Amino acid sequence: MSDANGGFMRIEQIAEKSFLRSSDIIKYGEYIAKVKLSASERFEKKGRLVLVTAMNPTPHGEGKTTVSIGLVDALNSLGKRSAVVLREPSLGPVFGVKGGATGGGKSTVFPSDEINLHFTGDIHAVTSAHNLLAALVDNSYSRTNISHFQPKDIFFHRVIDMNDRALRKIVIGVGDDSGQIRESKFEITAASEIMAILGLSKNIDDLKKRLGNIIIGESADNKPVLAGILESTDAMAILLKNALNPNLVQTAKNNPAFVHTGPFANIAHGTASVNAADMAQRLFDFAVMEAGFGSDLGGEKFFDIVSRNENMTPPDAVVIVATLRAVKHHGGVKTKDILNKDTEAIVKGFSNLEKHIENMQSFKRSVIVVINKFKDDSDEELDILLRLCKEKEADSYITDVYGMGGDGIMNAAEAIINAVKKPVENVEYVYELADSIEEKIKKVSYRIYGAYGIAVSKKIREKISVIEEWGYKNLPVCIAKTQYSFSDNEKLLGRPRNFNIEVKDVKVSGGAEFIVVYLGNIMTMPGLPEQPASSHMKIDSQGNITGI
Repeated sequence: MSDANGGFMRIEQIAEKSFLRSSDIIKYGEYIAKVKLSASERFEKKGRLVLVTAMNPTPHGEGKTTVSIGLVDALNSLGKRSAVVLREPSLGPVFGVKGGATGGGKSTVFPSDEINLHFTGDIHAVTSAHNLLAALVDNSYSRTNISHFQPKDIFFHRVIDMNDRALRKIVIGVGDDSGQIRESKFEITAASEIMAILGLSKNIDDLKKRLGNIIIGESADNKPVLAGILESTDAMAILLKNALNPNLVQTAKNNPAFVHTGPFANIAHGTASVNAADMAQRLFDFAVMEAGFGSDLGGEKFFDIVSRNENMTPPDAVVIVATLRAVKHHGGVKTKDILNKDTEAIVKGFSNLEKHIENMQSFKRSVIVVINKFKDDSDEELDILLRLCKEKEADSYITDVYGMGGDGIMNAAEAIINAVKKPVENVEYVYELADSIEEKIKKVSYRIYGAYGIAVSKKIREKISVIEEWGYKNLPVCIAKTQYSFSDNEKLLGRPRNFNIEVKDVKVSGGAEFIVVYLGNIMTMPGLPEQPASSHMKIDSQGNITGI
């Protein structure tokens, strides 16, 4: 394997560039290492944090990861020591719709195949810890039922790191001596509360506290039953001990990259770990951190959930990734016609990007729009899109990170360096933590989605009331909805108006410390497409892999 410069640097060299000692890292082969949490404690936290988000995603791919990597390479070329902070790819999307998630062209992280597959085993550790707790719950229910569970009162199910729609609803315990028969389900590991906990925990003690606070069910007297009652905390923490340490790899230009934890943004909070971000801010001038999907999901959640974590700071600047193809898609252009010139569709589809710009500006941060150029894009249409962006008073630039790497995004990198020199205002969060749960949902729906109304049934209101009585009222809300639209209906493209959203369910993630709110028909176990990405993957007799 080789990178754009003709070869990888050994991971010890990348660590040295990061001011890390050999005793600070745990090597996983020649090009991957884990960094001990204690490694960055000797450095003061001074680095600037840049959040990378996007408009609502489309089947064409917007290149958020590619832009994040290229931006770091550009900042380093401009003399600003920088590292990129990315989520770990899930095997579900890798073998499903998306394929690999390590960038593309001249803007990638290496070694790509290893990162896309088993990497350092973090996701497997999360799967194991989660399923250990699920097994302990069933063991308690089948043998002693110390919490007097009824099947309907068990909230904790199993996970697997794969898209498998057949596991969305299952029956367990069938067969002689197999335990109590009941309905259950699998979710994808990225949706596991333990994945969120791993990403939000600052150390082993914090991890153990959060694991113990997972709500596994409801008792006969309508009280939350916590995982700690099963004496499961230390066993789960043992499985997650190494996974708590951030992973260090490198970009195509041999710059440091932290790739750690993998919560999805449509069903979880959608960013890499707070430990990876904190470490990058301590070791570098700039940490460039990607948030999943659009500003209505990963962007909002980063501000309202992640940046409130004691290990985090709000971002100093926000980058919104857009493409001409995505704008035309939101303007109603079909995939088969996406390369055809259509200036009217650009004006119409810009409404989607316009709302994302407004969203991020509303948090009182500098916003830089990066128009990620594809090789078939029309210069005339790009210029129209650029003009529309600048009319929204957002610094906007056409970039080409796929074809040129960091050299193709120097303009935006310079803009970021200038943007962080400006005085930073206090963040204007969407809601106060003291607001009621329903008020928080309403504020996100109105300000971020642009909803006209919100439907909350009597049953859901009663559930919210119980959650507040349990003492969880002051937690932030993590809204699970489609990534393809501002609404809860994926077919409403552009900037929908006069729409209502429906709250389908709510649950407490007591360990992750947020309330999950389900809008529309969001699923926590994706399915495979008609032609999965796995069908294009090959491995030869020498073990060389292509197609990921």
